[in-house]
Amino acid sequence: MSDPQKTAVSTPHAPAAIGPYSQAIRLGNLLYTSGQIALDPATGQLVPGVITEQTARVLENLKAVLAAAGTGLAHTIKTIVFLKNMDDFAAMNAVYGKYLASDGVTPPARSTVQAARLPKDALVEIEVIAVIPSKDEGDDHPDEIALTRDRTRQTEPKALTKLRSNASSRTAAGRSKKRSRK
Repeated sequence: MSDPQKTAVSTPHAPAAIGPYSQAIRLGNLLYTSGQIALDPATGQLVPGVITEQTARVLENLKAVLAAAGTGLAHTIKTIVFLKNMDDFAAMNAVYGKYLASDGVTPPARSTVQAARLPKDALVEIEVIAVIPSKDEGDDHPDEIALTRDRTRQTEPKALTKLRSNASSRTAAGRSKKRSRK
């Protein structure tokens, strides 16, 4: 029996599922992706190379799956990263940060574990949980919506801090003038 709220999401722009699973499942406004490894969607072959190259391919695959569901990496709320070797953490993290923690974007929660072995002997596998924005958020790209919202949240406190700083500087300057007159 099929759950009417549970919908499979798939795209030809990410590797096809090679077993009885979906690239992602939408349930309400949440998207749960299957783990992605560094498979080239066109060939189905593992991208050769080091951890940085494989991490970039994994995240491009995830971007494609998220886009097919109407969301983007900026709406990711949780990731799970599986590494073949925890010594690759720093290199993976550098690429991961460019995709999921760029300026103005709140990074998702994350777990990272070392796995004894990954499919096709990949170096990294990542799965995500993301929010699918409602239609009333406009026609802008989901990553831009979140980026704008996050930038607004970050700049408002800075502006208030600047106002307070300017006000206290003026108050301090006024006190200094009064003291010098005495």
